[in-house]
Amino acid sequence: MPKELSKDAILRLLKTKSAMKQDVYERTLEVFQELKTVIREVSVELSKEIAKVDKRVSIVYTDKGEFEVELKVAGDVLFFHMHTNVFEFDRSHQIRKSSYVKEDESRSYCGTISVYNFLADSFKYNRVNDVGYLIGRLFVNREKHYFVEGRKQLGFLYNDFSKNVLDKEMVRKIVEAAILYCLEFDLYTPPFDSIRELKVAEILENTLNMKVQTGKRLGFRFQSEGDPGE
Repeated sequence: MPKELSKDAILRLLKTKSAMKQDVYERTLEVFQELKTVIREVSVELSKEIAKVDKRVSIVYTDKGEFEVELKVAGDVLFFHMHTNVFEFDRSHQIRKSSYVKEDESRSYCGTISVYNFLADSFKYNRVNDVGYLIGRLFVNREKHYFVEGRKQLGFLYNDFSKNVLDKEMVRKIVEAAILYCLEFDLYTPPFDSIRELKVAEILENTLNMKVQTGKRLGFRFQSEGDPGE
């Protein structure tokens, strides 16, 4: 390929694809900032209401930086994380088959915000071997169209990418759905054989909490479809 043609191709991609990805990133960052605002508002509202019933139940919002926010709800922690990169979907993915994307393939490039569920005690007692679970991912394109990949209501209420346009009301619904899912997602006792052996050193060093790995479904296999709680 002639040198000038190569340069032209590079410039064309910089002007189109690279610029488009910057648009997606900026839009996703705007959404994440709005998400933070909504989470903070929800935490304040829930704290006021639950305090009237039981002061032992705490709701705590923590801003962890530009791309991370944490919400503690009773015994659960929801961790929201925005990825700084922009992603494209495989051609076999459902959103690539929609007329909305076929009209303009750049619409399928999305930013990603992931939601994880951890046990609050995992952080309180520094149980570094405990596990959390990805419960949902929010995908947003440069036109603010979105869909949510996740479990239960997170996976089927917000999956019309062609029509759904994100606004503050929908962000709130997604946040509330994530909280509800975590509160309904219970802790199961680990299998007997996974904790039947214990070293004397672990007792003497007071490391039992570190040794016994804890997770809501640890030792139980997630189904490829459906909800782990079903």
